[in-house]
Amino acid sequence: MNFKYFIPTASIIVLLGTGCQKLKEDPEGTLTAANYFKTQSDLDAATASIYVELTPDYSFGFTSRMTACFGADDLTTDPGLNKGDYRAFDELNGASTNSSLVSEYQGPWSAIYQANFVLANYLNVPGSTTTALQQDAAQAYFLRAFSYFYLVRTFGPLPDVTTPLVATDRPQRDSVSKIYGTIVSDLTIAASWLPPSWSGAPGRATSGAARSLLADVYLTMAGWPLNETQYYAPAAAEADSVINSGTYSLEPDFNTVFTTNNGPESIFALQFNVTGGNPERSYGSSSVPLDESGLDGSGGWDDYYPEINFYLNSPKCYRSYCTYYDTIKLLNTTTKVYNLVPWNSSLTHAGHPYYKKFRHGLVTNGVGDGVNETDTTILSINPSTNKAMDFIRYPMVLLDFAEADDMASGSPSGADYAAVNLVRFRAGLPNLTPGLSQAAFRDSVVQERAWEFAGESGVRWFDIIRLQMLPQIIAARSPLENPINASNPLATRYLAPIPVADINADPNWVQNAGY
Repeated sequence: MNFKYFIPTASIIVLLGTGCQKLKEDPEGTLTAANYFKTQSDLDAATASIYVELTPDYSFGFTSRMTACFGADDLTTDPGLNKGDYRAFDELNGASTNSSLVSEYQGPWSAIYQANFVLANYLNVPGSTTTALQQDAAQAYFLRAFSYFYLVRTFGPLPDVTTPLVATDRPQRDSVSKIYGTIVSDLTIAASWLPPSWSGAPGRATSGAARSLLADVYLTMAGWPLNETQYYAPAAAEADSVINSGTYSLEPDFNTVFTTNNGPESIFALQFNVTGGNPERSYGSSSVPLDESGLDGSGGWDDYYPEINFYLNSPKCYRSYCTYYDTIKLLNTTTKVYNLVPWNSSLTHAGHPYYKKFRHGLVTNGVGDGVNETDTTILSINPSTNKAMDFIRYPMVLLDFAEADDMASGSPSGADYAAVNLVRFRAGLPNLTPGLSQAAFRDSVVQERAWEFAGESGVRWFDIIRLQMLPQIIAARSPLENPINASNPLATRYLAPIPVADINADPNWVQNAGY
């Protein structure tokens, strides 16, 4: 791994809420704790820059952040074009040389480096209150845990780096268990030190975000590869504490979640700002058919969409209507009139439905900054939007609670049913069948999570990993999808390979099995 002692630079733009701020310039171009953390404002800026490490295209700002997640049934991509990086993982045939995988790997590491810098030096700031110092440190703890959680689920054993490193350091890969120990410790501190909300500062981690993420961490620890089922109970307890706090609620209209920012169910979201040079680019063009063009000449990128049978098996309800785009608009370039055809028409390029919920981006006065359209016309298709990217939504807490409490207790309780039925009611579905067994209820909740979070930053893939579901997923796959490489043992496909440059940086590192 190309480790570095990460120093904030003057080029970093910090976006929190609707404004942006620059870190102070250092005349020598290199900032250290001794000459940088002179005031609380310096520390605040360094903390804010951790968030920014996760937002560029080469980190979590673009579809490449979920390259390894294309092994799931809620994500597939074009059989040709320039989609080879995504297609390789869709075919369970990823490789360490995959260039898009680097974003999924290096983005979180950059955030970890910056968090370590803050945590190593925050107590050196003179004249600040204990509360102010702890709130900055708590955000660093949260973001380090958030980043490690993505890395450990995707790549398995990793160096457990919690202090700044110099270029010559070559830490070895630690066990998955040790990484989770750091994640739990970080989130426990964050939950204790973070406030429940921030006035006028959307996007900052809160105590509710820390507890929500901790619930998901514990639920994951109860599954593969640790399989430590004693963590179901604390997962349920953490999720229940968030539910009982009364801080969050479901957005009444599912569609509004994906056309507005920082609504009542948004627990943690990365913030983006096009004019500030920090756009979100997995909304808009990314999930628009190659066949579609705007009247202004703009077009779709065809990067990602759901597998056919995942779409067909989704219950027909209001949530599905808002989730899937299944009528394609084909422009007659002569008449400037659109021909509306079904997703499986022979006139379409890919023969797949797409994602409607990632289509419009942030909508202002009825106009989306991704796709701006009417029912029959596309005015423009833009690749850069101001839409915040939600990584923790309140439905996740409800479904985590329902699954974890069921598994901890041996059977579902009334509270478990109530939690999942809140999600189903908003979706336009009837209540879940009463009287289910422990396993049947768990399976129902996992399926509900797949439909609720379809296409969202690997949520489905991480369920497939922890529950070892690839055989079932492949069995349900349409023959029209990109072909699976059957020569790769399925047991080796749950982890992605370490990118080649990082595995080659240390001769003592051993690549993940099967790569």
